[in-house]
Amino acid sequence: MDLKKTCNTALLVVLLTTFSSVASAQLEILDRVVAVVDEDVVLESELQRRLATVYAQIQQSGTQPPPQDVLTEQVLERLISERLQLNMGYKAGIRITDAELNDAMARIAAGNQLTMEQYIEQVHASGSTLSTVREEIRDEMTLMRVQQGQVMRRIRISEQELDNFLNSEEGRVMTSPDVNTGQILLPVPSSASNEQVNEILKRAQGLLEQARGGADFRQLAIANSADQTALQGGDLGWRKTAELPSIFIDAVEKLKAGEISEPVRSNAGYHLIKLYERRGGGEQLIEQHFARHILIKPNEIRDEATVVDQLNALRDRIKGGEDFALLAKEYSEDTGSALNGGELGWSTPGMFVPEFEQTMGSIELNEVSAPFRSQFGWHILQVTDRRKQDFSENITRNRAQNMLRQRKYEEELQVWLQEIRDEAFVEIKGAELGAAAESAGS
Repeated sequence: MDLKKTCNTALLVVLLTTFSSVASAQLEILDRVVAVVDEDVVLESELQRRLATVYAQIQQSGTQPPPQDVLTEQVLERLISERLQLNMGYKAGIRITDAELNDAMARIAAGNQLTMEQYIEQVHASGSTLSTVREEIRDEMTLMRVQQGQVMRRIRISEQELDNFLNSEEGRVMTSPDVNTGQILLPVPSSASNEQVNEILKRAQGLLEQARGGADFRQLAIANSADQTALQGGDLGWRKTAELPSIFIDAVEKLKAGEISEPVRSNAGYHLIKLYERRGGGEQLIEQHFARHILIKPNEIRDEATVVDQLNALRDRIKGGEDFALLAKEYSEDTGSALNGGELGWSTPGMFVPEFEQTMGSIELNEVSAPFRSQFGWHILQVTDRRKQDFSENITRNRAQNMLRQRKYEEELQVWLQEIRDEAFVEIKGAELGAAAESAGS
């Protein structure tokens, strides 16, 4: 047996074993799995990055952070929840395009009063990279779409619940028009005789004649009003009609913008009320659209580019004379409208997502729109008729319904998040989590 060859072979085995052990140790040190979430994982590096962000935010706020193990557990739970939602969004075909991402970043920069170049400089100065920030924003947008899509469909507002709200004091305030008013108050002492009261009333009528004759109402208020707003020209500012003193409401409701009321008597004295402007209330003519659409959603085997090509092909076929309704029945993935040839009926304000309403309002009658994106997928749209209707009551009810939905949203969101967490397979690696907590605190 060749002793030299045997020694070399043994040495090679030792070196390979050592290298393998070192490599394994390095891999373990570089990253470890801290939680298994269904068919996905949360890595220690992700947890460490998020913990660093949270600690920085706590420091900036000047508050005392909770114990390391508590904070680590809370942050990990947030990452698990996000991973479940992101995977749900991916399976549902939700994709944030680069154009949408760029628009979102531009809004963030503008919201911080920065140009895009300044915003990018700020990102680099924070120690992050632009690609990392872009992916974080993309994930946030995906989470928002998943949450809105899943939670809003769970919220139901009954007609009785809506009526009860509109008939409540809060509902009346919310639905009453906004008015910008001013007043002149001539006080009447509680001990005043009838003769004195009549004199004050005559003075009020004299001021009314001057104001109606062209005198500046604010100057008259400064010179004559006893109200605390006198030095501001008697201005009461913008208020909901229902928030005005009860004696003012009837008077204001009878006025048109620029008009002044007859003297109104209260326990304090005589008031002259001027209505400067009114917003809301009264007849509201709204343009309605009778529309139909075809919806196709991206999925694991059909990307966005393929969907857009497919819709463009359908658009060409319709422009070539084929029936929109028949193609909608065959291809549209909106089960609610496909059987009706894609028809959505007459629209009302706030009925559809902004992208949909913007497209409806911008295309000509019977024109088929170019493909456009909404949170539900990609659409082509056709408006077959338009009309103007008085929707004062409908608008009021829609506004109230949206308010009630938003109030229920946060509560329902937490219920839904707990449900998907309970239904998921989650295995937390205790030893790795403990190491992550120690590392975060060091």
